[in-house]
Amino acid sequence: MVALRHLHKFGGSSLADADCYKRVAHILLTHGQSDDWIVVSAAGKTTNRLYELLDGRLDHFGWQQQLELLHQYQQKLVDDCLVGGAHKRLSDKLREDMRVLHRLLSEEDLSEYQTSQIIAFGELWSSRLLAEVLSASGVSAMQLDARDVLVADEDVTPMVREQESSQRLQQVIRDNPGYRVVLTGFICATELGQTLLFGRNGSDYSATLITRLAGFDRVTIWTDVEGVFNADPNRISDAKLLKSMSLQEANRLARLGSPVLHSRCLQPLEGTQISLAVRSSYAPHTDFTLISPNSQSASQPVVTALKQVSLFTFALDTELETLLAQLDAHGLPPLAHWRDYNGVASLAFTQEQSPSARHLLAELKTEYGVGAMRVSAEQGLVALVSSAVSDYRQGFARLLSRGASPLYQDSHSLVTLVSNEQVASLTAQVHRRCAGPRKRFGVALFGAGNIGEAWLELFEKARPRLQRDLEAELQLVGLVSSKRAVIDANGIIAGQWQQRLSKGLPWGYESLFEQLNELPFDEIIALDVSASSGLTLRYPDFFSHGIHLVSANKLAGSGPMPFYRHLKNQLASRRLFWRYNASVGAGLPVQYAINDLRHSGDKVNKVGGIFSGTLCWLFEHYDGSSPFSELVVKAKELGITEPDPRDDLSGRDMQRKLLILAREMGLELELEDIQLESLVPSALAECSLDEFMQRIAELDAPMQAAFDQAKVDGKALRYVAALNRTATSLTAKVGLESVALDHAYANLTPGDNVFVISSEFYSTNPLIIRGPGAGREVTAAAVQTDLAQICRDLLAD
Repeated sequence: MVALRHLHKFGGSSLADADCYKRVAHILLTHGQSDDWIVVSAAGKTTNRLYELLDGRLDHFGWQQQLELLHQYQQKLVDDCLVGGAHKRLSDKLREDMRVLHRLLSEEDLSEYQTSQIIAFGELWSSRLLAEVLSASGVSAMQLDARDVLVADEDVTPMVREQESSQRLQQVIRDNPGYRVVLTGFICATELGQTLLFGRNGSDYSATLITRLAGFDRVTIWTDVEGVFNADPNRISDAKLLKSMSLQEANRLARLGSPVLHSRCLQPLEGTQISLAVRSSYAPHTDFTLISPNSQSASQPVVTALKQVSLFTFALDTELETLLAQLDAHGLPPLAHWRDYNGVASLAFTQEQSPSARHLLAELKTEYGVGAMRVSAEQGLVALVSSAVSDYRQGFARLLSRGASPLYQDSHSLVTLVSNEQVASLTAQVHRRCAGPRKRFGVALFGAGNIGEAWLELFEKARPRLQRDLEAELQLVGLVSSKRAVIDANGIIAGQWQQRLSKGLPWGYESLFEQLNELPFDEIIALDVSASSGLTLRYPDFFSHGIHLVSANKLAGSGPMPFYRHLKNQLASRRLFWRYNASVGAGLPVQYAINDLRHSGDKVNKVGGIFSGTLCWLFEHYDGSSPFSELVVKAKELGITEPDPRDDLSGRDMQRKLLILAREMGLELELEDIQLESLVPSALAECSLDEFMQRIAELDAPMQAAFDQAKVDGKALRYVAALNRTATSLTAKVGLESVALDHAYANLTPGDNVFVISSEFYSTNPLIIRGPGAGREVTAAAVQTDLAQICRDLLAD
């Protein structure tokens, strides 16, 4: 494996005193390689002191005294870091530098080059001292003045001649293999050797630029903080360090005023494979932030703020995009922009950008139709940065007060402006809602048959939007079939479920519950899409382990009343959720409707319908012209019936579904309380499937008689479930019934379900719910709906 070439950059706060220099040397020896390069800023406040010397040089006595204090500070660094020949060498050079500074500062007029030469001494002293400290540690190290390798043309900021500078840097690499090279940051030179400064944050910029031109793989910015946090840790107590970011996210964050990142520093990395790390020189063994140029994954959202911005407001006679393109071309893109329905444009700039923006907009006024400008500094900015910014728009928008600006959105940020006084409180609210820890839900699927497979397909498509709507994380963490199980805290890609399950292990309930309990999620939700009675009997164990349930399996909801009551008591005592809407009517909102009526103060008195798609198909096609048994055989061949048609013809499935609805109405019924009229003669109920199919014609005579009687009465024959309660009685039955030809049961699409609900509010005109009551897709959709509702219930706590 080829080792990465690495450049380290240390700022002034990392080089403030002798202990800092020794700490930096230790970092380079323990976290670096023998051929690493290092870019340094001026130590401590040295650059500020040099600017003060320039400002105060008209006061002869004052600047000489300040120069002496600066000499003493730099000499103490040398005294505390070095001994012997190295100490003498640097002390002599420092004295010579002070003579040069004294001569320059004594001149009446200084050129821009001489001014830059004075400021450049800070970086020169830092690079010399660190190179000597490293050499004293027994490693090969050398100092390099960036003015010898970075050749630039003068501009507002120097424009480095990249090809020429790269060639010089590559030559230094070839001439000094195995050397740690310590370079001056912040400075470069014209082709005549005249000093130029990169300006604000210039050392960070020169570090990333040199990294690219020298062909290195990574640059680390060592500073006094661990990295980039998802909010300002000085203002948000639970701000978290980001371990990774994309370059696009970092760029947008830098433009919005991040104190850690600077957009100029990031520019040389665009279009490269170079990664940038931000680390603390005071805590080098802690986690840090790694910025990856080509990362496509979104990091945690970052909330940032500016207490005060300059808002330029003016009428605009041209397209805003045209003006923005011009601002961008001049290196002055606004932080955010808006335009109202009257054509008035508003552009937000930092306070630092404000003078330049005012000047540029004045120049563009005539050509681009910029009206009279109003500049206000009465507002501050609150922004959220993320590659997945759309996921947070809804949550952010809910927090905006009436006085806030409309939410501005681009590919990586959401921005609003509020009054200066509201910035801190809104920043905290946005962090808490959007960037704070998101609730994490783990989902375990029990049953990998038709419905399970359909749900996995649906979940893979629906998960991103559901996470966005819930503002929570939803992860598939378990797959369980009758023989194998896979539990993975890192998540299971739904589209790879077959491969994952094929490598699963045999399982038992106790070990499975133990694994689920150890998952690092706030809540675990199990989905039972099996038809397993054994799994149903374990529902109390799921609840005792704090696991929520979604059931397409109807056995628990229609089980013995003591068992059902025990499950409901467990839910109430533990604040757990169990939803089983898919057990009746597949995706039709039947249980939702009954519960909504009850919660509204209504009382449901009647529930009836055709709850079997198979029986609906059979009776919609049965017209008496051919035997009923032939229709059953045809349905079996088409896959409409269960493998054993008696499972449909017995009516037991409809009986269970009616019991589930009765219990949703608040009735404590048992299965035996619902009268059942089976279409299967008792003589055929217990025989083998083969014998039943041989004797299936025995269904025909009673069915033909019932059909003929209904026809005489001018009615249609249907297989119906019905529950009716009055103040004094309760009847519940599943069986054959003759209904009027215009009845809701009489004209269905073959395979549909229909539910008719009568209540005190819906008495003369009942509520009718009709549609597909079976099928893998609609059942999977019902399971997904129940899952989403449980998540919403948990988030509402």
